[in-house]
Amino acid sequence: MARYLLKRFLRSFVTLFIILTIVFSLLRLMPIEGYFKNFDKMTPQQIEVGLKEMGLTDPLPIQLGRFYKGLIQGDLGVSRIYRVNVPVTTILKDKLPISIKLGVLSMIVSLTAGLPLGMWMTRYKGGLPDKLGTVFIIFVQAVPAAVYYIYIQLYGTLALNISLLFRMNDWRSWILPVFSMALGNTAYYAMWLRRYMVDESNKDYVQLARAKGLSDGKIMYRHVFRNAFVPLAQYLPTAFLNTVIGSIYIESLYSVPGMGGLLVNAVKLHDNTMVQGIVLVFACVGVLGLIIGDLLMVLLDPRISFTKKAGDRS
Repeated sequence: MARYLLKRFLRSFVTLFIILTIVFSLLRLMPIEGYFKNFDKMTPQQIEVGLKEMGLTDPLPIQLGRFYKGLIQGDLGVSRIYRVNVPVTTILKDKLPISIKLGVLSMIVSLTAGLPLGMWMTRYKGGLPDKLGTVFIIFVQAVPAAVYYIYIQLYGTLALNISLLFRMNDWRSWILPVFSMALGNTAYYAMWLRRYMVDESNKDYVQLARAKGLSDGKIMYRHVFRNAFVPLAQYLPTAFLNTVIGSIYIESLYSVPGMGGLLVNAVKLHDNTMVQGIVLVFACVGVLGLIIGDLLMVLLDPRISFTKKAGDRS
């Protein structure tokens, strides 16, 4: 296990290095307006001096080396436009907890709704519950998310009698963003859990349990669900990342002061340093999610081993 984790962490560092290098290089191809707030009012001489002070006139390898040196020291640079000369880490420190809280709440909602829905569809396979669940899954996956996000905001705010915009201190204003973010994962969990549970229901141990006189309810919840949940658990950390990324549109829609809205504003303002910092956070969460997903599979199913080769039964 330790050897496997070491390999995964090394691969993760290489992956992050490649992602950050590509993003850093591409941003250097962007117009230089992204490094000055009052670019239109600056003279060519002022622009040249500013670029030299930021080290942007140096060759790309030197700039890249300086970036990684600062990254090792916990320095992601300073914002040039969004909040002039404010460290990126300071800005992210204020924004990240809000997005994480939204993501955690939406994950709780999606698990609470998606897993029972998948079990319900399996229990009544071919019946009305299964058909209604299938309609819900198809609707969520087929209709563009932006469409039903807007409808949820318009009619949800009227039904709850709340403001269209997010308010940190009003718990009611959390309901619609969390519900909107949870819809995609709810359909995802229900769909895949149903598929895994149907596969498990056709295996020999289920037929043996029925022959021993166990009720369908006990077989479904004690055996089939536990085995079907193992492959699904691998994707839970990654689903959390997808939830946070999905918040980019939702946070902008409700004016939530989190990472999603920050990324949109940073891109609009061409604040390249801010974009680098946000991409780093998303990349780290994604890579870490993949590692945690593998560990969850091992913890939930002792039969899985990363130390044995395929076909080794010793």
